[in-house]
Amino acid sequence: MCQHRPECPSADSTDREAAVVVASYPEQGWSLLCNGVLLFEDTGEILPDGRVIAPHRSLAAAA
Repeated sequence: MCQHRPECPSADSTDREAAVVVASYPEQGWSLLCNGVLLFEDTGEILPDGRVIAPHRSLAAAA
């Protein structure tokens, strides 16, 4: 799926958020990454297979 060199991390990788943004909708709070991951501004994610990753904000950001 990815045409970038080096290739973007897959949706199953722990570093999946490092993939290139291919569509961004900041007014709606989400971006689509090259690997098919929907990344939300609250750090939550939806993977291409439909799995949901809960937001994982740091405690410092919440303070």
